[in-house]
Amino acid sequence: MGKLDGKVAFITGAARGQGRSHAIRLAQEGADIIAVDICEQVGTVGFPLATEEDLAQTVKEVEALDRRIVATKADVRDTAALKKAVDDGVAELGRLDIVLANAGIVSFAPVEDLTDEMWDDMLDINLTGVFKTVRAALPHIKAGGRGGSIVLTSSTAGIKGLGNLAHYVAAKHGVVGLVKTFANEFAPFDIRVNSVHPTSVNTDMIHNEQTYKTFLPDNPNPQKEDAASAFRSLNALSVDWVEPVDISNAIAFLVSDDARYITGVQLPVDAGSVIK
Repeated sequence: MGKLDGKVAFITGAARGQGRSHAIRLAQEGADIIAVDICEQVGTVGFPLATEEDLAQTVKEVEALDRRIVATKADVRDTAALKKAVDDGVAELGRLDIVLANAGIVSFAPVEDLTDEMWDDMLDINLTGVFKTVRAALPHIKAGGRGGSIVLTSSTAGIKGLGNLAHYVAAKHGVVGLVKTFANEFAPFDIRVNSVHPTSVNTDMIHNEQTYKTFLPDNPNPQKEDAASAFRSLNALSVDWVEPVDISNAIAFLVSDDARYITGVQLPVDAGSVIK
């Protein structure tokens, strides 16, 4: 028996990284999955984003756990595509109980070098996309009449400021505002809303040349082992980065009945980054 037997979860950014980990972890607890990912490049992101092959791998890994999954290529900026993905998923799987607004991007620049395109892509995906995700899913949770749980992925940058990330920090702080508002507005329907705030996570979002060069600007060819100490310096505990499953375990708790009276909270999974 899993903690989420019979439940259905809608997960954005599910093709790889944290999103895939969340899909697998919730499936391990008995949930079926509605998964979406953009599966194409965003021009202001300096590293390759997930592909349709990555999303197919998520499907394979969830189905290997004997759970059902409906996966769709969809952009969280596209209201119609999100609505269709959720509607089609609920039509096939029968209900919706959980929403994980996980999709996000990152790029780096000091304020004077941030272009309008960098700002707009960041806010459109990391903040407005979160809003659109919840808005598309909410009618289905309410229609079930059983309550539900929503977790928005923020960041340590949703709690404190970080250099070269003004647009990212603004978006992730905005996510916290959505959590507090949604938690109040949805409480009469027994729908809980919380956020998770990871430090650096061992995914492609940090392991790429763009990110390494941001942390090590004087190194012409930085490698993973070079960047490790820079990432470690962000955390109070002596770890370089956390694993995707560490975030997934926190989310599995938040969406389960173990957290049935927890709503409106910001949960750091950050090796002590926000207290440092």
